[in-house]
Amino acid sequence: MSTMTATHNQSDWKQTLSKLKGHLLFGTSHMLPFVVAGGVLLALAVMATGKGAVPDTGVLADISTIAIKGLVLFPIILGGFIGYSIADKPALAPAFIASGIMADLGGGFLGCIVAGFIAGGVVLQLKKLPIPAHLSALGVYFIYPLVGTLVSAGIVMWGLGAAISSFMVNMNEFLASMAGSSKAVLGMILGGMTAFDMGGPINKVATLFAQTQVDTQPWLMGGVGIAICTPPLGMALATFLFKKKFSKEEQEAGKAAAIMGSIGISEGAIPFAANDPMRVLPSIVAGGIVGCVFGFLTDVLLHAPWGGLITAPVSSNIPMYVVGIALGSLTTALIVGFWKPVVEEDETVAAPVQAAAAPVAGEGEYDVLAVTCCPSGVAHTFMAAKALEKAGVAAGIKIKVETQGSNGLVNKLTAKDVANAKFIILAHDIPVKESERFANIRQVECSTKEAMKNAATLIKA
Repeated sequence: MSTMTATHNQSDWKQTLSKLKGHLLFGTSHMLPFVVAGGVLLALAVMATGKGAVPDTGVLADISTIAIKGLVLFPIILGGFIGYSIADKPALAPAFIASGIMADLGGGFLGCIVAGFIAGGVVLQLKKLPIPAHLSALGVYFIYPLVGTLVSAGIVMWGLGAAISSFMVNMNEFLASMAGSSKAVLGMILGGMTAFDMGGPINKVATLFAQTQVDTQPWLMGGVGIAICTPPLGMALATFLFKKKFSKEEQEAGKAAAIMGSIGISEGAIPFAANDPMRVLPSIVAGGIVGCVFGFLTDVLLHAPWGGLITAPVSSNIPMYVVGIALGSLTTALIVGFWKPVVEEDETVAAPVQAAAAPVAGEGEYDVLAVTCCPSGVAHTFMAAKALEKAGVAAGIKIKVETQGSNGLVNKLTAKDVANAKFIILAHDIPVKESERFANIRQVECSTKEAMKNAATLIKA
């Protein structure tokens, strides 16, 4: 009995952690545009002065003001949308106001995360109060925002705010004082995490830490920006240097990986890791560590909260930034290249086979439905959708996939689709939008990464 209870408690704990992670990633996905806009504009203004400092006169000073506003807002946006993810629209005002107060107190991004969770939790409890159905609007537009704001902002202002602010001051002082071996250790940790799961949760933790410090500790982003792109660039380089170690299909994937790595999308290495995880994962982690540590030790500053060659022009030291990328990518390429065995492919020339066409279906005629969404709303969202659609074609199953990406809900599933389908696959790393549509259909839940790896199994679940 005790074993069963322990197993149940462990399962509940895992579910709770998964939900908390989902709320955090939801907030992150809404925060990123503010960080990117503010960080890139500030980096461009600093670069244009030619002095390596924030301009204080003229048009460049105005651009800097615009950029800094984006950087000031992003922690508040982060906290606000964490609250929204937890308790929906009634939590917006409490979460944004509590996060704003936390930011004013100096709580930084960490404090705003805490404020968002507090506000969301407070409003979630308020929504459990018994309110007559005919007065439900009173709760949504009056009671929940009013009481929720007073309670959550009060907790921040009179309780946790000062303690978290003090912690952030100490953390920034510690980061600013780091040098030599201590920087190398931090670089090994962040570089390895950034490269390890190529845009997954571990990657997001490391990159979020650097992105949220971009205005105070831009050297963190300098190293992490290098590590972001070394996995795909390293694998692309390996397919060029060691052609006999990769299949024709992998060599083609290498070309796509080179493009994705150049624009800072780590996910370009996923096809290689899926095919040979035991060799590829250690290789890309080693490359990420080398690149990140090199960036830290050469004091490369990057105000743009992104990575890849695309951000090289706005780094403080373009040559060292590029050298860091080259060293990390070469490390990955050499390790995986010497480690992998030679691929033995059938050299018999076969007649070209026409690719199977996707089964034709109209509204309400699909066998399987799917929704994909990830924090950035870019790479994992569409790669998972593509994998599911490809698996559907191969199995002759009519599948419709809705993507909830950076452009909103695309290929939206209709009520008729939901009513007639056998089941729906929810491949998500953040909460699915408008999930109430799927209350009456069998659901199969997984991460976007799992959908990419096991699409053929999922569509037959």
